[in-house]
Amino acid sequence: MIVTSSPSQLAKDWAKGYTSQPKEYSYQIKDIEGKIPSDLQGTLFRNGPGLFEVAGEPIGHIFDADGMLSVFRFQEGKIFFENRYIRTEGYLKEQEAQKILYRGFGTQRPGGWLANVFNTKVKNPANTNVIYWGKKLWAMWEAGHPHQLNPETLETIGLDDLDGLLNQEAFSAHPRIIDGTFINFGVSGMSPQTLSIWELDQQGKKIKSSSYSVDGSSLLHDFLVTPNYYIFIKHPFKLNPFPWLLGIKSLEQCLNFDNQNTTKILIISRNNQEMEILETEAFFGFHHGNAWELDNKICLATICSDTFPQREKDKMELDKMSFEDPIFGQLWQVTLDLSSKAVTRQPLLERSCDFPSVHPAFVGKENRYLYLNVASQATNNAPTQAIMKYDQWNGKSQIWSPGERSFAGEPVFVPRQDEVGEDNGYLLSVVYDASTHRSYLVILDAQNLTAPLAKCHLEHHLPQGFHGTWTSQNFLNVVS
Repeated sequence: MIVTSSPSQLAKDWAKGYTSQPKEYSYQIKDIEGKIPSDLQGTLFRNGPGLFEVAGEPIGHIFDADGMLSVFRFQEGKIFFENRYIRTEGYLKEQEAQKILYRGFGTQRPGGWLANVFNTKVKNPANTNVIYWGKKLWAMWEAGHPHQLNPETLETIGLDDLDGLLNQEAFSAHPRIIDGTFINFGVSGMSPQTLSIWELDQQGKKIKSSSYSVDGSSLLHDFLVTPNYYIFIKHPFKLNPFPWLLGIKSLEQCLNFDNQNTTKILIISRNNQEMEILETEAFFGFHHGNAWELDNKICLATICSDTFPQREKDKMELDKMSFEDPIFGQLWQVTLDLSSKAVTRQPLLERSCDFPSVHPAFVGKENRYLYLNVASQATNNAPTQAIMKYDQWNGKSQIWSPGERSFAGEPVFVPRQDEVGEDNGYLLSVVYDASTHRSYLVILDAQNLTAPLAKCHLEHHLPQGFHGTWTSQNFLNVVS
């Protein structure tokens, strides 16, 4: 049985996990429970928000916080930690000025509408994901260019246009890697929007690209890929940009979920670049698990919600979050019939959840297991505290919970170095413990989540992050 806190205590503890970490560290982790597997050799890169205020002035949304990398390097049973802020233009200028200079998704410049009117420059906080590809380390944010960093020193090199591949296009924070090919997209404009897609080889060079005009506005945060298709889920949003342009409201406050409209699913051929659009009842989903082709159908696993949470204020006030509302974010399977054009949805897991992932070798292929964050309690809306291995074949699951006052982050799957098996590997997750205000990295055996293989305790806390990635290189030439 998993013990859970009261809703009020849960809200306080969850909000505490979004406390700024202004310091940068570099040290070998020596406070370890258990044993680090000998075949775990490489680097876990994590990215997420690090600063939630500038000179004491709070930002309006966690999406706008300056990006901070948290890096765990494994070598011969030892683990080295380092965190570093991405030195973006916005970070450097605001630290120098000691005040908020930029608007964001949910942040306004101090000074009311006069300080914001017709100010459309939004800060690129480089805070959403990090990936190593083509011998480049990128800190990614979905509405701008990636920032390139030195993987050994974590020094910020600067914005990267991918050797001229990007002009004004954004480069999203949710790429997919399938059969050795890196695929990403970007969305530009407000309404209509331009959707651009790129495929890169293992050296980071363009294989092909395409672009499409998409009616209306949406939050295309993630996508899916199979051997023959790109799949985008376009949620029904209405955007009224005028209050934002006039400085009255944040961009977030100008977006409204239109549950009377339909969700449109864009199916784009990777072969001839033709796009087909299927429609279904309105739902919202930020993160997707996997997609595969079967008998002229596309099956996909995604996190679905009936609506999008709308905030009236441009203040975070995380400790006032209600965890007694209906569940937000559940795992569903969506089937797209390419013959009949029918879309069917089936609930798989009626528990609040997020950050679904699979073994990287099974991206775009039919898979059995999903690894995801879930709420410790099965009912009501709740933060994702635990890690689940979900079996799509029989509906069974395994759950590891770090405790009633702790919060596990996105599980990153690391394959073992021998044969490929869907659960033949490790799950790495950064856990925040509100009772000690410290964090640790947990290492789980993906075949058996009963007990951790190791807990690697940090000397401090890390704010709850977003996404990360694993590479078999450890880049320890400088750190060691």
